[in-house]
Amino acid sequence: MTLGSHLTPLARSHIEQADVVFAGLSDGAVEMWLQRMHPDVRSLQPYYAEGKSRMQTYRQWVELMMTEVRAGKRVCGVFYGHPGIFAWSPHKAIEVARAEGFDAHMEPGISAEDCLYADLGIDPGRFGCQHFEASQLLFYERKIDPTGYLVLWQVGLVGDLSLKRFSTGAAYRQVLVDLLSQDYPLDHEVIIYRAATLPIQRPEIRRIALRELPAAELTTEHTVVLPPAAPLKLNLAMRERLAALDRETTMA
Repeated sequence: MTLGSHLTPLARSHIEQADVVFAGLSDGAVEMWLQRMHPDVRSLQPYYAEGKSRMQTYRQWVELMMTEVRAGKRVCGVFYGHPGIFAWSPHKAIEVARAEGFDAHMEPGISAEDCLYADLGIDPGRFGCQHFEASQLLFYERKIDPTGYLVLWQVGLVGDLSLKRFSTGAAYRQVLVDLLSQDYPLDHEVIIYRAATLPIQRPEIRRIALRELPAAELTTEHTVVLPPAAPLKLNLAMRERLAALDRETTMA
C-alpha cells in the first residue's frame, strides 16, 4: 500500500517487462514514481467524472487494456493496494482475456486491509472479523456478529445507488448508524482508519463514538472499524460433543 516499499520483486518485474502499463493509482505522486519504472504508463484516473457511472468507467478501463492485448502487446495493469480487492476492472480484464484465449493472471499485493491489521494491532483470528462494503450492508439483509471485529469499507460513499457520486453526506451515514445501533450502543468506539500511501505519511487513526459517525470527515479511502461489543459466548453443546469424542479416542 505504501509507495515503493510494498511492491514485490515479481510485480516490479512484470511492470518493467510490459510493453504498456495502465495505472489506477491513489494519487499523482505514485503515478510519477511508476513512470520512472516504465516509459509508457497510461493513467486510468481521467476516465472518472462527476455524474458518470463508475461502472461505465470500469468497463472503459477493461476495454482500454484489452485493446492493447488484442494488438499483441504485453500489458500490465497496476492498481494500488491489492489489485483484486474492491477492484472490478482487474478481475474482469483477466476474465475477458482468458475467454479470448490470452494468458492472464493477477499478482497479489499489500492492501489497506493488511496495513489496517498492522497499524491497529488487530489479529482477525482472535475474535473473528467481518468485512462489508458499507452500501452492501444497507442494500441487503446481512447478519452482523458484534462479538468480533466489523470492518466497513467505502463508508464515504455509503448509500449511493447511482454509482455516479464520489461521496454521500451525513444523512446517508445516519442511516448506517441507525442500522448499526441495532447491534452496538451509540457510545461504542468506532475507529476511522486510512493507510499511508507515501513513505513520509503516517496512517490516519481517529477514534469516535458511533453516534458521531455522521458528522465525521470521510473519503472513499477511509475505512471504519468497530471493535467487538460483546464477549464470545461458549457453545456448551459443541464443547460437550467434542469432549465426548476426546473420551472415545482416549478409550480406543
